[in-house]
Amino acid sequence: MQDSSFPSLKSNARIAGFLYLVVIAAGLFAQVFVRQALAVPNDAMATARNIQSHELFYRLGFSADLLNFICGLPVILFFYLLFSPIYKGSTILAIFFVIISNAIFAMNILYQLYPLIILGGKEYPGIFQPDQLAALSAMALDFQSQGYAIGLVFFGFYCIIIGWLIFKSWHIPKVLGILYAVAGLCYILNSFIMFLSRGFANPLFPYILFPSFIGEAAVCLWLIFAGIKENRVS
Repeated sequence: MQDSSFPSLKSNARIAGFLYLVVIAAGLFAQVFVRQALAVPNDAMATARNIQSHELFYRLGFSADLLNFICGLPVILFFYLLFSPIYKGSTILAIFFVIISNAIFAMNILYQLYPLIILGGKEYPGIFQPDQLAALSAMALDFQSQGYAIGLVFFGFYCIIIGWLIFKSWHIPKVLGILYAVAGLCYILNSFIMFLSRGFANPLFPYILFPSFIGEAAVCLWLIFAGIKENRVS
C-alpha cells in the first residue's frame, strides 16, 4: 500500500535535489575555493596574510558552510520520509549517523573563526609576536581539518546506508545507490588514510574524493531532472 505522504515526496523531490545542489556547491566553495586556496602549506605567516588580505572572502567561506548545513537538513528529511515507511530501522540508523556528522561539522566550523579572532583581536598583538599569532591561526585550521575528517567518517556511513536503501527501493535507479554507497566508502577511506599517515598527509585526497563527488552529484541531478518513481517497478 502506498504511503499517503508519497505524492508530496514525488512533487518535492526536485526541491530536495536543488537544495542538495546548494549543499554540494557551498561545500566545494568553502573547502576548495576558500580554505585550500588561502592556505599555504608549511607557511603559517603566508596563510595568515592571505586570510587578512581576503577577510571578506574567508568570511564568505564560513557562511557557505553554514548554508551547507541549513540546506542539508531538508534533504535528510526527504530521504527519511522516502525510505522510512518500508525500511524504518535502516533509515533511522542512517539519520543517527548524519546527525552525529552534522553536530561535529557545526562545532568544528568554530575553528574557522579562530584565525579572524586571533589575527584581528586588538589585545593579542600586544601579547604575542606576529609569527606566534600566525602559528596559533594555523593550528586552529589544522584542528578544523581533522575535525572535518572525523565528521566525514560518520557522513560516509550515512551515505553507505542511504545508497543501500536506494538500491533496495524502486524510487531511484539502483546504479545511483551503488554510486552513493561508493561515495560514502571513499569518504571513510579518505579520513582513515589521513588519520593513519605521518603528519596527517594524504596524497590520495583528490583521487579518493572524486568518486564521492560523482556519487552525490549523480543522485542530486537525478532528483532535479527526473524526480522519483511513483509506482513500484518489478
